[in-house]
Amino acid sequence: MIVRKTSTLSLLIVTVVCAFLFFYGAGSFGLVGADEPRYAQVAREMLARHDFVSPTINGEAWLEKPVLYYWLGMASFRVFGVTDAAARFPSAALALVMVVAIFVFARRFRPGSQLDAAIITASCAAICAFSRGASTDMPLTAAFTVGMLAWYAWQETEEKKWLLVFYFSLALATLAKGPVAPLLAGLIVLVFCVLKRDIKSALRTLWLPGVIFYMVVTLPWFVLVQIRNPQFLWVFILEHNLARFGSNMFHHRQPFWYYTPVFLLAMAPWSFFAVPALVNATRGMLRTAGERKPVASGVDPDGLRDFLCLWTLVPIVFFSLSQSKLPGYVLPSVPPCAILTADWLRRREEPLTQLLMAGHALLLGILVALVLVFPTVFIQHLPLPMPLRYAAATAGLLTVAGVYLALLRNGTQVLRAATLVPVILIVGFILKVAAQDIDSYYSARPVARQITRTYGKEIPLAVFDARRELRYGLNFYRNQPIPSYNDDQIPSSAHLLIAKAGSLPKLSFLLRGRQLVLLGGFPAQNLQYFAVSSVSPNRKALPSPAVPSKAPAP
Repeated sequence: MIVRKTSTLSLLIVTVVCAFLFFYGAGSFGLVGADEPRYAQVAREMLARHDFVSPTINGEAWLEKPVLYYWLGMASFRVFGVTDAAARFPSAALALVMVVAIFVFARRFRPGSQLDAAIITASCAAICAFSRGASTDMPLTAAFTVGMLAWYAWQETEEKKWLLVFYFSLALATLAKGPVAPLLAGLIVLVFCVLKRDIKSALRTLWLPGVIFYMVVTLPWFVLVQIRNPQFLWVFILEHNLARFGSNMFHHRQPFWYYTPVFLLAMAPWSFFAVPALVNATRGMLRTAGERKPVASGVDPDGLRDFLCLWTLVPIVFFSLSQSKLPGYVLPSVPPCAILTADWLRRREEPLTQLLMAGHALLLGILVALVLVFPTVFIQHLPLPMPLRYAAATAGLLTVAGVYLALLRNGTQVLRAATLVPVILIVGFILKVAAQDIDSYYSARPVARQITRTYGKEIPLAVFDARRELRYGLNFYRNQPIPSYNDDQIPSSAHLLIAKAGSLPKLSFLLRGRQLVLLGGFPAQNLQYFAVSSVSPNRKALPSPAVPSKAPAP
């Protein structure tokens, strides 16, 4: 009874931590980047058409990614309305499911490490960030994580229900981001079985009922979308899978070692424990490779360590070979490394060294200092005022001292709390202080609000020399097509043009013979607004009501 109450309390703690890290303030700033507003708009249009098959933007097929996020986004919009928080809700909910699954798995197979495994996973920088993103990365990672945990559970227990969960989760991961999910899973399982000299386990994984179940879940959508959109296989498989991996056609080329610093940042603030845990596991795996065979009970004492190690390394190596690299590609490597770190801390017999404690405290102090200067230096790109320098340095030093002394006195007993307190403060600062600047400088939301407030909801828009993030953002927030002059989409009718500041000479040449009036702008994003008349000189530049001479500042 005491054990059950302790487990329930631990799970409650995990849920509360995740609720803050993943859900709290999800709409504090608008959708950022190109992917968030684009995916949200696809889900909105599919919901409006009651179409569960064909993803579209402005009525045109958008076939870069499979459908799972769009389905979840449709459900979220249906329940909560079309908002920023609703667009991000699917990622947050799946991140919570993933963390709870890690807790339950560790409690069953590595009791004693479950709370640390769940908390470390939830508080990693990459998990916090992508759980708040309206994108396909967290749906892939959550489904893939549950699937890989289920496969290892089957490996230890021989219970077919876990293999069924494995195939179902892989099916969801495939619907989230495509064939990369079964490919990575197959590579990890195959390498693990080869190292264990247990090829039979790899062959037994190809369980016919599981394969059929996988096909039943995945094939209907892929077949239907291909029937409705004959270009799907070409666009999705050839361009956005094979060509993305083998070429730089999407202009995301990075050096081979790119994912080394990216992964270290993704594991922050646990990097100083994750690195020795991963190194220790790699050494142990290589030292014992091929020496063991499954014991009679089917349980290998070091099997989970080796499996987590391979699960961490294989995606990093795989995507390092890709010609197109983005930070989110190695997100599936974060949960296994977090579990591995928790298991390493649990099994560690000697106390933490002062070097580890100092490194961990220093990293937390640096993160606290950086987040305090983040709005000024990294968003507004302004010189750092002296008072803010002192404040950031003081906060960082106090964090270093507090965490180091706490660990020095109590060791791993307070590691979880000593880490969570700065992490919660960092997230809280971003949501309550930095969010306004993120919104003003990087989201189309305030631009759309200003345009709607000043010029109305119905006015047609176009963009010129603007970031594609702005174009997709305006598309979502205004729920209307946004033609771009850069794509030779110059409307013949009167419209409001949003252009990069200083574009007047270029626009005067492009629009010669048409009336062009500067109305104002949005300085935070270096934008100017222009009223552009229709091709016919007898028509007004903009429909009534009359446009004010200057737009208010954001």
